[in-house]
Amino acid sequence: MREQIAVALQEACTSGDKRRACLLRLINAAIRDRDAASRMAGRDKVPDSDIAGILQLLAEQRERSANDMAEKGRNEDAARERVDAATIRFFLPAALPVVEMVEACRQAVSDTGAKGLRDVGRCMSAIKERYHDKVDMVQASGVVRSLLS
Repeated sequence: MREQIAVALQEACTSGDKRRACLLRLINAAIRDRDAASRMAGRDKVPDSDIAGILQLLAEQRERSANDMAEKGRNEDAARERVDAATIRFFLPAALPVVEMVEACRQAVSDTGAKGLRDVGRCMSAIKERYHDKVDMVQASGVVRSLLS
């Protein structure tokens, strides 16, 4: 992921796309910040799964900002924020299709021997362990709850 972002930043700089270049620099800064925190804790660089989490957070922030701006009638600004969110999401790993996500939830319920809603946490832990950055955990939680109720 780091390489993809670096290449995209280089392309944005050479093509003169200042907005995209600034966004990619912001992403790099967030990753470097997390790397520094990781080194302070005695670990190596953060793995791609953590980078995916950073990107997900940045994209969600842009979406919330876009919604707020749209509510206030600032549609042009909202559109720019949505473009930024789409740019960030481009670097995220592809998510599992809904059908496969439902099957993953069924498998987690089966593997953990879950019987009721009190077992949702165990199922979600199993899903997160296997499909960390490929599954929308909020969506998966809803599916697991419906399977267990």
